[in-house]
Amino acid sequence: MLGEALEHPETGRRPTIVDVARHAGVSTATVDRVLNGRQGVRAPTVQRVMKSAAELGYVEEGALSAATPQTLANISFLLPAGTNRYLVHLGRSIIEHTSLFQKHGIKPTVEYIKSFSPEALATALQKHGRSAEGIAFMALEHPAVREAVNKLAARGVPTVTLISDIANAQRSAYLGLDNRSTGRLAGYLIARFVGKAPAKVAMIAGSLSYRAHEEREMGFLHVLKESYPHIEVVGIREGHDDETMNYRQMRMLLSQHPDLAGIYNIGGGASGVGKAIKDARREHSLVFVGHGLTPDTRAFLIEGTMDAVITQNPNDTIARAARVFKNLRDGLPADEDVEPLRSEVIFRENLP
Repeated sequence: MLGEALEHPETGRRPTIVDVARHAGVSTATVDRVLNGRQGVRAPTVQRVMKSAAELGYVEEGALSAATPQTLANISFLLPAGTNRYLVHLGRSIIEHTSLFQKHGIKPTVEYIKSFSPEALATALQKHGRSAEGIAFMALEHPAVREAVNKLAARGVPTVTLISDIANAQRSAYLGLDNRSTGRLAGYLIARFVGKAPAKVAMIAGSLSYRAHEEREMGFLHVLKESYPHIEVVGIREGHDDETMNYRQMRMLLSQHPDLAGIYNIGGGASGVGKAIKDARREHSLVFVGHGLTPDTRAFLIEGTMDAVITQNPNDTIARAARVFKNLRDGLPADEDVEPLRSEVIFRENLP
Protein backbone atom coordinates (compact mmCIF):
# COMPACT_ATOMS: atom_id res chain seq x y z
CA MET A 1 0.00 0.00 0.00
CA LEU A 2 0.96 3.66 -0.38
CA GLY A 3 1.98 4.46 3.16
CA GLU A 4 -0.14 4.70 6.28
CA ALA A 5 -3.72 5.91 6.02
CA LEU A 6 -4.51 9.19 7.74
CA GLU A 7 -7.62 9.91 9.77
CA HIS A 8 -10.76 10.59 7.75
CA PRO A 9 -11.21 14.41 7.67
CA GLU A 10 -14.93 14.14 8.54
CA THR A 11 -15.37 11.02 10.68
CA GLY A 12 -12.07 11.18 12.55
CA ARG A 13 -11.35 7.50 11.86
CA ARG A 14 -8.89 6.03 9.46
CA PRO A 15 -10.46 5.59 5.97
CA THR A 16 -10.56 2.12 4.49
CA ILE A 17 -10.49 0.66 0.99
CA VAL A 18 -14.28 0.38 1.26
CA ASP A 19 -14.50 4.15 1.83
CA VAL A 20 -12.27 4.85 -1.18
CA ALA A 21 -14.28 2.45 -3.38
CA ARG A 22 -17.57 4.04 -2.34
CA HIS A 23 -16.24 7.56 -2.90
CA ALA A 24 -14.81 6.69 -6.35
CA GLY A 25 -17.82 4.62 -7.41
CA VAL A 26 -15.80 1.46 -8.10
CA SER A 27 -15.27 -1.95 -6.53
CA THR A 28 -12.82 -2.64 -3.70
CA ALA A 29 -10.96 -4.98 -6.08
CA THR A 30 -10.41 -2.07 -8.47
CA VAL A 31 -9.12 0.12 -5.64
CA ASP A 32 -6.74 -2.66 -4.61
CA ARG A 33 -5.41 -3.00 -8.17
CA VAL A 34 -4.91 0.75 -8.50
CA LEU A 35 -3.18 1.26 -5.15
CA ASN A 36 -0.84 -1.63 -5.79
CA GLY A 37 0.00 -0.48 -9.33
CA ARG A 38 -1.39 -3.51 -11.12
CA GLN A 39 -2.48 -3.39 -14.75
CA GLY A 40 -5.99 -3.77 -16.16
CA VAL A 41 -7.58 -0.50 -14.99
CA ARG A 42 -8.34 2.37 -17.35
CA ALA A 43 -6.33 5.55 -16.83
CA PRO A 44 -9.41 7.73 -16.01
CA THR A 45 -10.49 5.17 -13.39
CA VAL A 46 -6.97 5.12 -11.94
CA GLN A 47 -7.06 8.88 -11.62
CA ARG A 48 -10.53 8.85 -10.04
CA VAL A 49 -9.49 6.25 -7.46
CA MET A 50 -6.28 8.10 -6.58
CA LYS A 51 -8.15 11.39 -6.32
CA SER A 52 -10.69 9.82 -3.94
CA ALA A 53 -7.93 8.21 -1.90
CA ALA A 54 -6.18 11.57 -1.56
CA GLU A 55 -9.38 13.47 -0.70
CA LEU A 56 -10.27 10.93 2.00
CA GLY A 57 -6.77 10.96 3.40
CA TYR A 58 -6.06 7.35 2.52
CA VAL A 59 -2.94 8.53 0.70
CA GLU A 60 -1.22 11.88 0.83
CA GLU A 61 -1.93 14.40 -1.93
CA GLY A 62 1.61 14.06 -3.31
CA ALA A 63 1.04 10.38 -3.96
CA LEU A 64 -1.58 11.13 -6.60
CA SER A 65 0.81 11.93 -9.43
CA ALA A 66 3.49 9.55 -8.20
CA ALA A 67 1.20 6.55 -8.00
CA THR A 68 -0.85 7.13 -11.16
CA PRO A 69 0.64 4.96 -13.92
CA GLN A 70 1.92 7.09 -16.77
CA THR A 71 0.20 4.91 -19.34
CA LEU A 72 -1.10 6.28 -22.61
CA ALA A 73 -4.87 6.54 -22.93
CA ASN A 74 -6.16 4.48 -25.86
CA ILE A 75 -8.29 6.71 -28.09
CA SER A 76 -10.09 5.23 -31.10
CA PHE A 77 -10.84 7.28 -34.21
CA LEU A 78 -13.70 5.79 -36.25
CA LEU A 79 -13.93 7.10 -39.81
CA PRO A 80 -16.19 6.10 -42.71
CA ALA A 81 -14.64 3.76 -45.26
CA GLY A 82 -14.84 4.60 -48.95
CA THR A 83 -13.39 6.93 -51.57
CA ASN A 84 -13.72 10.17 -49.62
CA ARG A 85 -10.14 11.36 -50.04
CA TYR A 86 -10.37 13.97 -47.31
CA LEU A 87 -11.27 11.31 -44.73
CA VAL A 88 -8.52 9.00 -45.98
CA HIS A 89 -6.06 11.87 -45.59
CA LEU A 90 -7.41 12.67 -42.12
CA GLY A 91 -6.91 9.06 -41.01
CA ARG A 92 -3.34 9.00 -42.29
CA SER A 93 -2.59 12.33 -40.64
CA ILE A 94 -3.81 11.05 -37.27
CA ILE A 95 -1.26 8.23 -37.39
CA GLU A 96 1.46 10.55 -38.69
CA HIS A 97 0.83 12.81 -35.69
CA THR A 98 1.14 9.99 -33.14
CA SER A 99 3.95 11.85 -31.37
CA LEU A 100 1.65 14.85 -30.83
CA PHE A 101 -0.96 12.62 -29.19
CA GLN A 102 1.67 10.86 -27.09
CA LYS A 103 2.83 14.22 -25.79
CA HIS A 104 -0.68 14.59 -24.38
CA GLY A 105 -0.69 11.07 -22.92
CA ILE A 106 -2.74 9.54 -25.75
CA LYS A 107 -2.26 6.55 -28.03
CA PRO A 108 -4.43 6.96 -31.17
CA THR A 109 -5.77 4.18 -33.38
CA VAL A 110 -7.78 4.59 -36.59
CA GLU A 111 -10.39 2.21 -37.94
CA TYR A 112 -12.47 2.65 -41.07
CA ILE A 113 -15.99 1.30 -40.80
CA LYS A 114 -18.80 0.78 -43.30
CA SER A 115 -20.02 4.15 -44.56
CA PHE A 116 -23.58 5.41 -44.10
CA SER A 117 -24.52 2.47 -41.86
CA PRO A 118 -25.78 3.60 -38.44
CA GLU A 119 -25.92 -0.02 -37.31
CA ALA A 120 -22.25 -0.57 -38.20
CA LEU A 121 -21.29 2.69 -36.49
CA ALA A 122 -23.25 1.85 -33.33
CA THR A 123 -21.65 -1.61 -33.22
CA ALA A 124 -18.18 -0.12 -33.64
CA LEU A 125 -18.82 2.40 -30.87
CA GLN A 126 -19.88 -0.36 -28.49
CA LYS A 127 -16.92 -2.55 -29.47
CA HIS A 128 -14.30 0.15 -29.02
CA GLY A 129 -15.97 1.36 -25.85
CA ARG A 130 -14.95 -1.88 -24.15
CA SER A 131 -11.22 -1.18 -24.53
CA ALA A 132 -10.74 2.49 -25.47
CA GLU A 133 -10.72 5.37 -23.02
CA GLY A 134 -12.27 7.71 -25.56
CA ILE A 135 -13.68 7.62 -29.08
CA ALA A 136 -13.72 10.23 -31.85
CA PHE A 137 -16.05 9.56 -34.77
CA MET A 138 -17.99 11.11 -37.63
CA ALA A 139 -21.59 10.90 -36.46
CA LEU A 140 -24.71 9.75 -38.26
CA GLU A 141 -28.10 11.03 -37.11
CA HIS A 142 -29.80 7.82 -35.97
CA PRO A 143 -31.35 6.47 -32.73
CA ALA A 144 -28.93 3.52 -32.67
CA VAL A 145 -25.90 5.82 -32.78
CA ARG A 146 -27.42 8.16 -30.19
CA GLU A 147 -28.12 5.24 -27.86
CA ALA A 148 -24.56 3.92 -28.23
CA VAL A 149 -23.11 7.35 -27.38
CA ASN A 150 -25.34 7.70 -24.32
CA LYS A 151 -24.45 4.23 -23.06
CA LEU A 152 -20.76 5.02 -23.40
CA ALA A 153 -21.25 8.28 -21.49
CA ALA A 154 -23.00 6.38 -18.69
CA ARG A 155 -19.96 4.09 -18.46
CA GLY A 156 -17.56 7.02 -18.36
CA VAL A 157 -16.23 6.64 -21.92
CA PRO A 158 -16.20 10.09 -23.56
CA THR A 159 -16.98 10.52 -27.25
CA VAL A 160 -16.08 13.40 -29.55
CA THR A 161 -17.76 13.97 -32.90
CA LEU A 162 -15.68 14.95 -35.94
CA ILE A 163 -16.88 16.98 -38.96
CA SER A 164 -20.53 15.97 -38.44
CA ASP A 165 -22.29 16.23 -35.07
CA ILE A 166 -25.26 14.42 -33.54
CA ALA A 167 -28.22 16.00 -31.76
CA ASN A 168 -29.45 15.15 -28.24
CA ALA A 169 -26.59 12.81 -27.40
CA GLN A 170 -24.15 12.95 -24.50
CA ARG A 171 -21.01 13.43 -26.55
CA SER A 172 -18.26 15.45 -24.86
CA ALA A 173 -17.30 17.78 -27.73
CA TYR A 174 -17.75 18.51 -31.43
CA LEU A 175 -14.75 19.24 -33.64
CA GLY A 176 -16.12 20.59 -36.89
CA LEU A 177 -17.41 23.61 -38.71
CA ASP A 178 -20.64 25.54 -38.29
CA ASN A 179 -22.14 23.67 -41.22
CA ARG A 180 -25.19 25.84 -41.72
CA SER A 181 -22.90 28.85 -42.05
CA THR A 182 -20.69 26.81 -44.39
CA GLY A 183 -23.67 26.03 -46.63
CA ARG A 184 -24.54 29.72 -46.74
CA LEU A 185 -20.95 30.48 -47.71
CA ALA A 186 -21.16 27.97 -50.59
CA GLY A 187 -24.41 29.56 -51.79
CA TYR A 188 -22.86 33.01 -51.64
CA LEU A 189 -19.81 31.90 -53.63
CA ILE A 190 -21.84 30.20 -56.35
CA ALA A 191 -24.19 33.18 -56.62
CA ARG A 192 -21.27 35.58 -57.00
CA PHE A 193 -19.65 33.39 -59.66
CA VAL A 194 -22.92 32.83 -61.56
CA GLY A 195 -23.82 36.52 -61.72
CA LYS A 196 -27.13 38.37 -61.85
CA ALA A 197 -28.82 36.58 -64.76
CA PRO A 198 -31.45 33.88 -63.97
CA ALA A 199 -29.71 30.54 -63.51
CA LYS A 200 -30.12 26.94 -62.36
CA VAL A 201 -27.90 25.24 -59.79
CA ALA A 202 -27.97 21.83 -58.12
CA MET A 203 -26.47 19.99 -55.15
CA ILE A 204 -24.94 16.56 -54.56
CA ALA A 205 -24.74 15.39 -50.93
CA GLY A 206 -22.97 12.39 -49.48
CA SER A 207 -25.98 11.55 -47.35
CA LEU A 208 -28.49 13.71 -45.53
CA SER A 209 -28.20 11.28 -42.61
CA TYR A 210 -25.06 13.27 -41.87
CA ARG A 211 -26.16 16.28 -39.89
CA ALA A 212 -23.31 18.24 -41.50
CA HIS A 213 -24.68 17.62 -45.00
CA GLU A 214 -28.24 18.39 -43.96
CA GLU A 215 -27.18 21.67 -42.35
CA ARG A 216 -25.08 22.65 -45.37
CA GLU A 217 -28.09 22.06 -47.61
CA MET A 218 -30.28 24.19 -45.33
CA GLY A 219 -27.79 27.04 -45.31
CA PHE A 220 -27.29 26.87 -49.07
CA LEU A 221 -31.01 26.97 -49.83
CA HIS A 222 -31.68 29.71 -47.30
CA VAL A 223 -29.06 32.16 -48.55
CA LEU A 224 -30.16 31.73 -52.18
CA LYS A 225 -33.82 32.26 -51.30
CA GLU A 226 -32.95 35.20 -49.08
CA SER A 227 -30.48 37.09 -51.27
CA TYR A 228 -30.41 35.55 -54.75
CA PRO A 229 -34.01 34.69 -55.78
CA HIS A 230 -33.00 34.69 -59.47
CA ILE A 231 -31.11 31.42 -58.88
CA GLU A 232 -33.26 28.28 -59.03
CA VAL A 233 -32.19 25.12 -57.23
CA VAL A 234 -33.29 22.27 -59.49
CA GLY A 235 -32.54 19.37 -57.21
CA ILE A 236 -30.40 17.58 -54.66
CA ARG A 237 -29.00 14.10 -55.10
CA GLU A 238 -27.12 11.75 -52.79
CA GLY A 239 -23.85 10.25 -53.96
CA HIS A 240 -22.64 8.61 -50.71
CA ASP A 241 -19.26 10.32 -51.13
CA ASP A 242 -18.54 7.74 -53.82
CA GLU A 243 -16.66 8.89 -56.92
CA THR A 244 -18.46 6.51 -59.32
CA MET A 245 -21.90 7.35 -57.96
CA ASN A 246 -21.16 11.08 -58.01
CA TYR A 247 -20.05 10.78 -61.64
CA ARG A 248 -23.39 9.20 -62.57
CA GLN A 249 -25.38 11.76 -60.58
CA MET A 250 -23.54 14.65 -62.21
CA ARG A 251 -23.96 13.25 -65.73
CA MET A 252 -27.69 12.80 -65.05
CA LEU A 253 -28.03 16.39 -63.81
CA LEU A 254 -26.28 17.71 -66.91
CA SER A 255 -28.48 15.57 -69.13
CA GLN A 256 -31.70 16.78 -67.47
CA HIS A 257 -30.56 20.40 -67.22
CA PRO A 258 -28.24 21.28 -70.11
CA ASP A 259 -28.32 24.91 -68.98
CA LEU A 260 -27.15 24.08 -65.45
CA ALA A 261 -24.97 26.96 -64.25
CA GLY A 262 -23.58 25.67 -60.95
CA ILE A 263 -23.08 22.61 -58.74
CA TYR A 264 -22.44 22.43 -55.01
CA ASN A 265 -20.84 19.14 -53.92
CA ILE A 266 -21.80 19.02 -50.23
CA GLY A 267 -19.67 16.00 -49.28
CA GLY A 268 -16.83 13.96 -50.74
CA GLY A 269 -16.30 12.22 -54.06
CA ALA A 270 -15.35 15.45 -55.82
CA SER A 271 -13.30 13.61 -58.44
CA GLY A 272 -16.47 11.95 -59.79
CA VAL A 273 -18.21 15.30 -60.13
CA GLY A 274 -15.18 16.90 -61.74
CA LYS A 275 -14.71 14.05 -64.22
CA ALA A 276 -18.37 14.30 -65.29
CA ILE A 277 -18.03 18.04 -65.81
CA LYS A 278 -14.87 17.58 -67.89
CA ASP A 279 -16.36 14.74 -69.95
CA ALA A 280 -19.29 17.03 -70.76
CA ARG A 281 -16.81 19.81 -71.64
CA ARG A 282 -18.44 22.13 -69.11
CA GLU A 283 -15.34 22.82 -67.01
CA HIS A 284 -15.15 26.46 -68.11
CA SER A 285 -18.87 27.23 -68.19
CA LEU A 286 -20.19 25.65 -64.98
CA VAL A 287 -19.43 26.88 -61.46
CA PHE A 288 -18.22 24.07 -59.18
CA VAL A 289 -17.86 24.56 -55.41
CA GLY A 290 -17.12 21.73 -52.99
CA HIS A 291 -15.46 20.66 -49.76
CA GLY A 292 -12.10 19.31 -48.65
CA LEU A 293 -8.71 20.27 -50.04
CA THR A 294 -7.24 17.01 -51.39
CA PRO A 295 -4.96 16.16 -54.32
CA ASP A 296 -7.94 15.84 -56.69
CA THR A 297 -9.69 19.08 -55.65
CA ARG A 298 -6.32 20.86 -55.76
CA ALA A 299 -5.82 19.67 -59.35
CA PHE A 300 -9.36 20.79 -60.29
CA LEU A 301 -8.65 24.25 -58.88
CA ILE A 302 -5.40 24.57 -60.82
CA GLU A 303 -6.93 23.57 -64.15
CA GLY A 304 -10.11 25.62 -63.63
CA THR A 305 -12.65 22.78 -63.32
CA MET A 306 -13.35 23.80 -59.73
CA ASP A 307 -13.88 27.38 -58.60
CA ALA A 308 -13.61 27.16 -54.80
CA VAL A 309 -13.00 24.61 -52.06
CA ILE A 310 -14.29 25.07 -48.52
CA THR A 311 -12.11 23.05 -46.17
CA GLN A 312 -11.52 22.15 -42.54
CA ASN A 313 -7.78 21.98 -41.91
CA PRO A 314 -7.06 18.37 -40.86
CA ASN A 315 -3.99 19.36 -38.83
CA ASP A 316 -6.08 21.83 -36.83
CA THR A 317 -8.66 19.11 -36.25
CA ILE A 318 -6.00 16.70 -35.01
CA ALA A 319 -4.39 19.25 -32.69
CA ARG A 320 -7.75 20.10 -31.16
CA ALA A 321 -8.67 16.42 -30.77
CA ALA A 322 -5.45 15.81 -28.84
CA ARG A 323 -6.18 18.76 -26.59
CA VAL A 324 -9.81 17.75 -25.99
CA PHE A 325 -8.88 14.23 -24.90
CA LYS A 326 -6.08 15.56 -22.69
CA ASN A 327 -8.59 17.86 -21.02
CA LEU A 328 -10.99 14.99 -20.48
CA ARG A 329 -8.23 12.81 -19.06
CA ASP A 330 -7.19 15.60 -16.69
CA GLY A 331 -10.77 16.12 -15.50
CA LEU A 332 -11.08 19.53 -17.19
CA PRO A 333 -13.91 20.79 -19.42
CA ALA A 334 -13.46 19.25 -22.87
CA ASP A 335 -13.30 22.60 -24.65
CA GLU A 336 -10.94 24.38 -22.25
CA ASP A 337 -8.34 26.30 -24.30
CA VAL A 338 -9.75 24.74 -27.51
CA GLU A 339 -10.71 27.33 -30.11
CA PRO A 340 -13.59 26.58 -32.51
CA LEU A 341 -12.59 25.40 -35.98
CA ARG A 342 -13.02 27.91 -38.78
CA SER A 343 -13.63 27.20 -42.45
CA GLU A 344 -11.04 28.12 -45.07
CA VAL A 345 -11.95 29.02 -48.64
CA ILE A 346 -9.32 27.99 -51.17
CA PHE A 347 -9.17 29.37 -54.70
CA ARG A 348 -6.60 28.72 -57.41
CA GLU A 349 -4.84 31.95 -56.52
CA ASN A 350 -4.35 31.20 -52.81
CA LEU A 351 -3.54 27.50 -52.88
CA PRO A 352 -1.33 26.65 -49.88
